[in-house]
Amino acid sequence: MKLQRKNRVRALSLGALAVTGALALTACGSDDTTGGGGGSSAKASDIKCEGKGKLLASGSSAQKNAMDAWVQAYAGACKDTEINYQPTGSGAGITTFLQGQTAFAGSDSALKPDEVSKSKQVCKGGQAVDLPMVGGPIAVGYNVPGVDNLVLDAPTLAKIFDSKITKWDDEAIKKLNPDAKLPDLKIQAFHRSDDSGTTDNFTKYLKGAAPADWKYEPSKKWEGANGQAASGSAGVSSQVKQTNGAISYFELSYATSNKIPTVKLNTGAKDPVEATVENASKAIAEAQQVGKGNDLALKLNYATKAEGAYPITLVTYEIVCDKGNKAETLPATKSFLTYVSSKDGQNALKELGYAPLPTEIAAKVRSAVASLS
Repeated sequence: MKLQRKNRVRALSLGALAVTGALALTACGSDDTTGGGGGSSAKASDIKCEGKGKLLASGSSAQKNAMDAWVQAYAGACKDTEINYQPTGSGAGITTFLQGQTAFAGSDSALKPDEVSKSKQVCKGGQAVDLPMVGGPIAVGYNVPGVDNLVLDAPTLAKIFDSKITKWDDEAIKKLNPDAKLPDLKIQAFHRSDDSGTTDNFTKYLKGAAPADWKYEPSKKWEGANGQAASGSAGVSSQVKQTNGAISYFELSYATSNKIPTVKLNTGAKDPVEATVENASKAIAEAQQVGKGNDLALKLNYATKAEGAYPITLVTYEIVCDKGNKAETLPATKSFLTYVSSKDGQNALKELGYAPLPTEIAAKVRSAVASLS
């Protein structure tokens, strides 16, 4: 039975990559993502079912594959509850939540102060809080014929995505890759066309690790010069797959499923760091909690030089009211988020390329979920 459960989760994760619109299954989700959890889905007896009817949520596409796995396991146990998660992107998910249309939102970025203020109109007597639920590396995928091992650093990446470096045989890239046969080929840099938490985290890395070369403020909306755009992580990864000279950023699962090579980062550590779940976990372990109380927003160290720490890492949140949740959705919301933050829920993600929450953070999340009212 354990093997069967593992196969079901693996099959779901692969099928999820092909879905870009409304989910065919009842689904909970967020951004296209990548990252690690465990191997098998939870037993029905591991999930305590509460509430009935349909629970609507939307947002981050980065955590979409995680949500697919979570929803499959939850739906198998809780027949009276349908969880429908739309991977519309972090920005759209937050907007919908603040309009009172969804029970919770998925986001790859914590709420901004003005968004917290707006949430008080929806969360009667309370406000929205950020609950980290899963992490994972943002891979930088590329398509350069003849090059299957590429090292870049933050300043070079900033210049590439700001159209300051436009050829693959640029001297800056050659210096980082002395043994590579870099072609005289135009760089085709792709970014997200939609408001995206993945974009926000990627530009936080560029700003944090290469402030002299990335002059723009981090944002869900792409601010860099020129480049080409595509919708969602599925869109940009597809463009990289089919375009010679292309480069873009997306969750690791999109790179692995599409067999797209990924950049290793020269962070100043002894060796270049690869985008892996384990290396993302090392970066998340350095994060600081900047939220107060049950708001568990985290701040990552994008300029880390720790050995093996991959700094282009995102933490995806579920955004929910701490108080003032709708009576008709509160039981199912707490039930589902309790499972998602549980050991079983976190372990269900390891094969999907996500990084489970560190033990201490996961315990805080479970406590915050239990206190929702």
